Amino acid sequence: MRIVLPLIGLVLAGCVQRGDFGRVKDSTWNRVVAGTGSAAAFARGEPVSSFPFTDDEQAMRDRAWRFLVPGRTRPWLDRILAELVATRILPPDLIEPDRHAYSRGLLSEGGRSPVSMYRRLSEDASADLRLIEPFARAAGRVLAADRIRLQTLARAGEVYGFDFTNAQARVAENGCLVAWVTAASAFRVAAYEIALERLVLAAPERDAGPTERTIAALATERQRLDALGVRPLAAAACTGDLPVVLEAEPAATEVLVRKG
Repeated sequence: MRIVLPLIGLVLAGCVQRGDFGRVKDSTWNRVVAGTGSAAAFARGEPVSSFPFTDDEQAMRDRAWRFLVPGRTRPWLDRILAELVATRILPPDLIEPDRHAYSRGLLSEGGRSPVSMYRRLSEDASADLRLIEPFARAAGRVLAADRIRLQTLARAGEVYGFDFTNAQARVAENGCLVAWVTAASAFRVAAYEIALERLVLAAPERDAGPTERTIAALATERQRLDALGVRPLAAAACTGDLPVVLEAEPAATEVLVRKG
């Protein structure tokens, strides 16, 4: 099972259908991919909830997709591996982060003028910038709802084991996703800064100033994610080995997320 599911995923994730703004399209095919990812994650012992997503949970996942896959300058295989991880078909610690990969892809595009490369960099940073606020709003509502889940579990008189396990798993899934996007957004800022530095060294242009300001705005805006109060991402946090604690509400942290 551990071998077959990832192999199936190699075929499926290569054809993840995209909607607008880089989001995953709501389609039967993508639901098959998501189901394969959930089965693979469950086989690895990760928390997987069978509860349906709330509207806010789905919106948060739609907004998260762009941050979970590499930018358009990355090679095809890198993007496929990232999609396998983003769909949970492969574990999150499989890919070694490389902050220089974006700049290598940007600068290796032969025939492009320096002005067009500055424009590409600025457009990518701007696209991320526009998604931070809606993701943070959706994530804030999801985390608030999860605190209610934890408080309810703490005082519930009779809860079926099925409901208890699924509620805990969903809180873990949500917390891990927010932590993942928070880490990914910081990684993207660092990658954009490196790309800008290399681009300025290779071809100083007036466009460097506006591009630098766009990246700086992204670095400031992404602090909204840090303010959500979710602990930093660690590989173990998404395997269920460590509790995912929502730190903003002390009363809600009395119940920890743990394996069912």
